[in-house]
Amino acid sequence: MKIRYYLVMSTLLYGVNAIAQDTIMPLWPKDKIPNRIESDQSEEQVYEDILRISKVQEPIVEVYLPSKKNATGKAMLIFPGGGYGILAYDWEGTNIAKFLNGKGIAGIVVKYRLPSDKSQSEKWNVPLIDAQRAIRMVRSKAEEFNIEPDKIGIIGFSAGGHLASTLGTHFSEQVYEPVDETDALSARPDFMALLYPVITFVNSKKHSGSQKNLLGENPNRKMLEHFSNELQVTSDTPPTFLVHATDDEGVPVENSLLFFQALKDKNVSATMHIYPEGGHGFSLARKNSHLRGWTERLFEWTESLD
Repeated sequence: MKIRYYLVMSTLLYGVNAIAQDTIMPLWPKDKIPNRIESDQSEEQVYEDILRISKVQEPIVEVYLPSKKNATGKAMLIFPGGGYGILAYDWEGTNIAKFLNGKGIAGIVVKYRLPSDKSQSEKWNVPLIDAQRAIRMVRSKAEEFNIEPDKIGIIGFSAGGHLASTLGTHFSEQVYEPVDETDALSARPDFMALLYPVITFVNSKKHSGSQKNLLGENPNRKMLEHFSNELQVTSDTPPTFLVHATDDEGVPVENSLLFFQALKDKNVSATMHIYPEGGHGFSLARKNSHLRGWTERLFEWTESLD
């Protein structure tokens, strides 16, 4: 396990010191990564306006913890989006973790493997494999991270929202063989937040790019239904918070509407905020004075779960 500590000293003008810490942990023992095929692929990182990561070979979690005095005992695993082709790693990952820290919530960014025919077998299961392992690992570290093992939620953006909703509806599905005692723990999130999520692959409002990257060119109907998460909701699906913009042309708002209706039909607690504008991929929406209010609504919702 790699641990990096950054000591951030404020200026003498303010006369205070602050410590920011992030912990990087591999999800798997190096020789026990499920569904991995040895290949010449290697991780790629490109930074322009945001950090885009692709071809992840060794998935990790990057843990950001609030100060103990501010800590609420809650944690959220963060799944960045990118159409299952890249991870918008800072925009929908580390930036979100830092925001959560400001609210006393541990933010854990999951750098999950993206589906690949070249480096994986059964690529459609690989993101879920990493997601299940990530929440089990965080649960196993609850005492170390100063969090409650029954207050561990997830948040996902776009295709990361599809992965989060897949975890929230397929958490009991065995998609890999256990590698250690961590895998005996529950993979069920205690609560779930989905931001402009990809949900369906059977409705006309689906996101075809995410479907192709996850399931391949010609998936059969059974596979499409299996990963259309509005069809997989049960009464045990975690309480869910949804945010979407009506004018989203990338992932139409109907994705969130379908999931909300499925939750309602199963009597699962659901909160949804639909904004008139914002498009797709707005992250914290700091430049939109109305839309950026979703972050406060999220925090209020997490407090209501107590």
